[in-house]
Amino acid sequence: MTAAKPRDRLFVALDVPTVDDARKLVARLGDTVDCYKVGLELVFGGGLEFAQGLKAAGRTVFLDLKLLDIGNTVERAAANIAQLGFDYLTVHGVDTKTLAAAVKGRGRSNLKLLAVTVLTSLDRADLEQQGIKGMSAADLVAQRAGLARQAGFDGVVASGQEAALVRQVVGRDFLVVTPGIRPAGAAEGDQARVMTPAAAIGAGASHLVIGRPITQAADPKGAAEKILSEMAAA
Repeated sequence: MTAAKPRDRLFVALDVPTVDDARKLVARLGDTVDCYKVGLELVFGGGLEFAQGLKAAGRTVFLDLKLLDIGNTVERAAANIAQLGFDYLTVHGVDTKTLAAAVKGRGRSNLKLLAVTVLTSLDRADLEQQGIKGMSAADLVAQRAGLARQAGFDGVVASGQEAALVRQVVGRDFLVVTPGIRPAGAAEGDQARVMTPAAAIGAGASHLVIGRPITQAADPKGAAEKILSEMAAA
């Protein structure tokens, strides 16, 4: 299921506060980038309509909403999102009821569902604070990846550090979308479990999600081109 071209495997995260910021960034990236992730920050700044415009322009759009609610609500939300024609949607992969509801809501549309396993900003201490004791982040990622596969999801979101383990659980015909990517020498920021683009691809990631190393670069297009080259070499 892995896409052949690096530019089909790179999602640039439009984690910016306004549509104007996003529009300028997309213009600067030009034809270098085809795939974009639109998350909560931009959606609540008028970004849903902007995301529809990206899709209408032939771009691949990953709607990163991380749905988590009672089954009925998740089902109806997924159904509405599917009708909008987006390509990917994230759902928190914490339980089978939530996952099953999203699959039912998606129906026969082309919307691909990705289960968020463990946020890349969390480490074992954070999980213990949540009441998840005796499990490492990797253990929990593997468990939730298995649930997602069984539920009929298309893939998971997991850090590069767990990509190889996820592959052992879900096999090759499954998407492993990896955020928390930092080129060598880049600041980790608020991420706890990071990996370089080449290492993540080598570990089994099918797609990479990269934000600040591109969006906050002095030359976003040049930064994206450098990352695509690294992915191609991997």
